[in-house]
Amino acid sequence: MPKNSPLLSLKRLRVSVEGKEVVKGIDLMIREGEIHALMGPNGSGKSTLVHALMGHPSYEMKGEVKFLGKDLCQLSPDARAARGLFLAFQYPRELAGVSLRSFLFASQSALAAADKSRKRLSLPAFSAVLEAKMKDLKMDPSFAERSLNQGFSGGEKKKAEMLQMAMLSPRLALLDETDSGLDIDALQIVGEEVESLRSPKFSALIVTHYARLLEVITPDHVHVMVRGKIVESGGKELAQKLEREGYARYGVTDEGNILLG
Repeated sequence: MPKNSPLLSLKRLRVSVEGKEVVKGIDLMIREGEIHALMGPNGSGKSTLVHALMGHPSYEMKGEVKFLGKDLCQLSPDARAARGLFLAFQYPRELAGVSLRSFLFASQSALAAADKSRKRLSLPAFSAVLEAKMKDLKMDPSFAERSLNQGFSGGEKKKAEMLQMAMLSPRLALLDETDSGLDIDALQIVGEEVESLRSPKFSALIVTHYARLLEVITPDHVHVMVRGKIVESGGKELAQKLEREGYARYGVTDEGNILLG
């Protein structure tokens, strides 16, 4: 990829779900090392955008979508992950019969096999890193032996998503409302984990409805998405203003309902 090229570039991106257009032509550029926040009321298309970028089979993308200089539309979800794209779900799925440790070791090994620049860790080396990361996230080590997300609380599931992100070292993390359902302590831990990964080789697009996560994570750019379009961009102060005033200035309520008059 040429020097100074954007990590992710979206031009006139439209996303349709079952024939209904949800994302209605947006432009967005994320450079290496940047953290962007995407805010907006419910139903504005934020989650649809990140799931489409990750390759959800029911979502159709049109427009120019480039990641690391390649056309993202031509890549399968696993190929996108191999190139360094990661999605943390708002509602993480459970996977019975597969331990968190086994899942992460298999994922790390698969990424190393697909990308020769990644170092493939032996099981003992992997386990040492895993235990250190779990300690950072204040996770009980016994969770590594439990089935992925099964029986986990909402906060524990979100921490497990952050553990996956830390272990897999993505180039671009898409965080879909990771703050939803978290208490203050868990929110602080999750936010600190994202901040700890900040580097020229790690970028993030954080989808959130409220600004509380952005009190822990300092975004480089904040974008407001309303009814499928990015209607305003700015710095952290924009998120703080939205927290105080809501979305009425854009003609909608926080729940996404159109204001009349």
